[in-house]
Amino acid sequence: MTLDHIVVAGGSIAAVTAAGALRTAGFGGRVTLVSAERAAPYSRVPLSKGVMIGTETPESAALPALPDDVELMLGTAAAGLRVDRRELILAGGGVVDYDGLVIATGARARRLAAPGQRGELVVRTLADAEAIAERRADASSAVVVGGGFLGMEVASTLRHHGLEVTVVDMEPPLRRLLGPWLAEYVTKAALEHGVRLVISEGGVVLEGDPISGVRLGNGEFIAGDLVVSAVGDIPNAEWLEGSGLRLANGVVVDERCRVAPAITGAGDVVSREVSPGVFRRTPHWSNAVAQGRAAATSLLDDGASPYVPDHYFWTEQYGLDVKIAGEPPLVGEPDVLAGDLDGREVLLRWSNTDDATTAVVSINYRMPAARLRKMVA
Repeated sequence: MTLDHIVVAGGSIAAVTAAGALRTAGFGGRVTLVSAERAAPYSRVPLSKGVMIGTETPESAALPALPDDVELMLGTAAAGLRVDRRELILAGGGVVDYDGLVIATGARARRLAAPGQRGELVVRTLADAEAIAERRADASSAVVVGGGFLGMEVASTLRHHGLEVTVVDMEPPLRRLLGPWLAEYVTKAALEHGVRLVISEGGVVLEGDPISGVRLGNGEFIAGDLVVSAVGDIPNAEWLEGSGLRLANGVVVDERCRVAPAITGAGDVVSREVSPGVFRRTPHWSNAVAQGRAAATSLLDDGASPYVPDHYFWTEQYGLDVKIAGEPPLVGEPDVLAGDLDGREVLLRWSNTDDATTAVVSINYRMPAARLRKMVA
């Protein structure tokens, strides 16, 4: 079937990348991007930093504009899919016909509050960040639930702007993501900046209505003017239930980001079967960009090259600019290739038993991302 009209469902970086990649690849038909958000597509990277604290405007997070001939339908959520008719059903009851479809509806923040309980803050959308910025002015303390990348970045930003901050998690912050050595290096900086780190193996319960703090598994109560949950995300895939597409922790894509004939997927909403019966999402920026490109090219060319996961990550917190090329968690201790660990400007290398490089990490050490990636390839 000739592709005359390709619809991209979603307004994420994966969606925007896919729409742009269609034009870059020479597709001359209609491209329509359907996004549930009313704001034009934006980057989520600055939300946990300047936008959340109000020192940067929401407009500063805007992604580069799409080509003028890409039709934007903002404030329009995808609500269903009729695969056999090639129809995308909209939340308002409308229908958009397509010849090709890219599913890139992203994910939403996982929440801990009970139904109807008020005051829980999260950082996923511009509106979330603006809500924190609005309340931050009257706040002197914060509890951040979750010690992953996002939680530790949120804590860093709030602490930098004068709040007393406690991070609570069921395990040491960042350890599951980064491995013990690098996690300890970063959390040492967090402690030096005055952030309190608390382990609650029994989890937490948000208390109050509106929420005024968290109750730990051991019964201790920690109060906070702001309580921010950073406990992961949930793929926005419910609208695909009943469509016949394979769903497992997201919509399942193959090695070319294909979901079904004339349908591909990209970004936080998709999962891949990494071993029989095991489906994994890789919800981070670099991967979303790589998948967005692959989803576009696979729609146009059945023989397109398989998608190659991009294991490149970065985080900025507590005065550390950490860039990682390689698949964490990182096991063992690194070799110092350049710089100084104590001076916190250093280039590190992890290797396996055959002395092959498995990961390279720069901390406040200037090196282009392409060079970091090449050192691992």
